[in-house]
Amino acid sequence: MALIASCLTFLATPALAATSKIDSGDTAWMLTSSALVLMMTIPGLALFYGGMVRKKNVLATLAQSFGATCIITVLWMAIGYSLAFTTNANSSANQFIGSFDQFLLGKMGLNAVNPLAATIPESVYMFFQMTFAIITPALIAGALADRMKFSAFMWFMSLWLLLVYCPIAHWVWGGGWLGSLGALDYAGGTVVHLNAGTAALVTCLVLGKRVGLGSTDMAPHNLVLSVIGASLLWVGWFGFNAGSAVSANVNAGMAAAATQIATAAAALGWMGVEWFIGKKPSVLGMISGAVAGLVAITPASGFVDAQGALIIGFAAGIVCYFSAVWVKKWIGYDDALDAWGVHGVGGALGALLTGVFAKNAINSTAHGWLYDGNGHQMLIQFYDVAATFIYCAVGTFIILKAIDLVIGLRVPRDVEIEGLDINLHGETVHG
Repeated sequence: MALIASCLTFLATPALAATSKIDSGDTAWMLTSSALVLMMTIPGLALFYGGMVRKKNVLATLAQSFGATCIITVLWMAIGYSLAFTTNANSSANQFIGSFDQFLLGKMGLNAVNPLAATIPESVYMFFQMTFAIITPALIAGALADRMKFSAFMWFMSLWLLLVYCPIAHWVWGGGWLGSLGALDYAGGTVVHLNAGTAALVTCLVLGKRVGLGSTDMAPHNLVLSVIGASLLWVGWFGFNAGSAVSANVNAGMAAAATQIATAAAALGWMGVEWFIGKKPSVLGMISGAVAGLVAITPASGFVDAQGALIIGFAAGIVCYFSAVWVKKWIGYDDALDAWGVHGVGGALGALLTGVFAKNAINSTAHGWLYDGNGHQMLIQFYDVAATFIYCAVGTFIILKAIDLVIGLRVPRDVEIEGLDINLHGETVHG
């Protein structure tokens, strides 16, 4: 019997070794975080954007978030994850793009782990990163509201994911050149928000202004939906930022605390400036400020302390207010729902301020200028911001022009005037 028991123990050893790195607490936290981040797109972003458009376009706006979730899920499974988060030891291109090793997730076993997340199953890490890949292109929809064909939108989401998002995600998080340079982006200030915001700016410039802008009432049709959506974004963001610790540890705790502090501070900052200038604090301003704070703290959340988070939050609320309200009006571009003003500007601001307030005591790799006297980190953060902006702007422009040449980007004028819901989806909102 002892011999049999010894043999059984020997046979079981490889399986135990294969799973010994997987931590059940980390896995549970990352599954929860993944669900929270998915909730940010549907229903969070869908309601946030849907409430801010006119009633005749609300279903079309919801369809964009839902459609993006579906097509990006499939593309991420097929090739996106592989391009962003795997490498080929024999390839010299690893600094710029991943490999095809996980095409259709063919090499993902139940017990497999990714070197970037060694305590959770690779399937969980892939799912977590999938939710980031979903929300990033979906954010762009805020700039193109009321005027893009749904067919063009779906093609744009697909091509932009593979040609813009995946390379930049690899540069920063997947072993690429920006990460190797030392760029600090805890949860996506440049990879997600500056990336999406830049694409939003380019898209609204290429599409042109909405018919009737300046002469037609384009006020939000239902701010209650937007408040609910913003609230879901706020809650879901804890999965976004604290989940980026990829572990249930002290960094996750600090990221969660920093997220809450910065969001509240930014909402107060936006509200205060708007109250002072316009004499009334709007509900739309409050929720816009909160989202600006969420965006700006994203790259810094696991690197800064509570004081740094407070300053970043207030700065984001004030700077994004002027960007979304005054700069847009001054330049005259039609970023319908302020995707650039909030996500682009907020993401860049947060990325740069990460270099100022990153505190060595929180993460041994983070050396900020203010706390640790490392001014060089600011230069690295600037490289990160500049590279993301330039590559995304050029790539987005080429993709849009190619789609416009083949199937066209914008709905006809009469369709835009009547509304996208009935013309593109055959449905309307009653009541």
